[in-house]
Amino acid sequence: MKKLTCLMMIAFAVYALQSCNSTPKDAKESADSLNKSKDTTTNVAATGGIAVTPKDSKFATAAAEGGIAEIELSKLAQQKTADAQIKSFAATMVTDHSKAGDSLSVVAKKKNITLPNTMDADHQKKFDDLNKLTGADFDKAYVKTMIDDHKGALKLMRDEAKDGDDADVKAFATKTAPIVQMHLDAINKIHDSMK
Repeated sequence: MKKLTCLMMIAFAVYALQSCNSTPKDAKESADSLNKSKDTTTNVAATGGIAVTPKDSKFATAAAEGGIAEIELSKLAQQKTADAQIKSFAATMVTDHSKAGDSLSVVAKKKNITLPNTMDADHQKKFDDLNKLTGADFDKAYVKTMIDDHKGALKLMRDEAKDGDDADVKAFATKTAPIVQMHLDAINKIHDSMK
């Protein structure tokens, strides 16, 4: 009974402290925060702690958020571009990142990891900035964004595949890294053809 009371007091204190924070969190920050509060390897039975290390849960939230951003940015590209190569690439992004997101969701559910469900603030700003552009200006900015994002995603996947702790999370990264590499190769080819 004392343990339950103590846990309730701690939970209330954490809630109170978080509600005092006037800066709103984006979906990724919220998911990371929830995962951090669930990450209680010393008291899993009482808290329903996550089944992976904090490093692996941070990878999962970053991968999910990146995938969401790729989908949303590519849906925008499908609407705004007249370039057939970019339109085709964007369609591939929506399909492949949706499949990867579904696979990651299965792993996250199994491991009790909370994933974000919307873009983070940085990607929302990129989306808003891209949405203001048209024609060749949009195409160039979208291609640059895809190159930068895929370079980051590839590093994220390779690092997790190499150094991750959880076998299921590592397997996801190992399976996804070659797909991200193909995307990077494809967008670089598009970039080179635009010169």
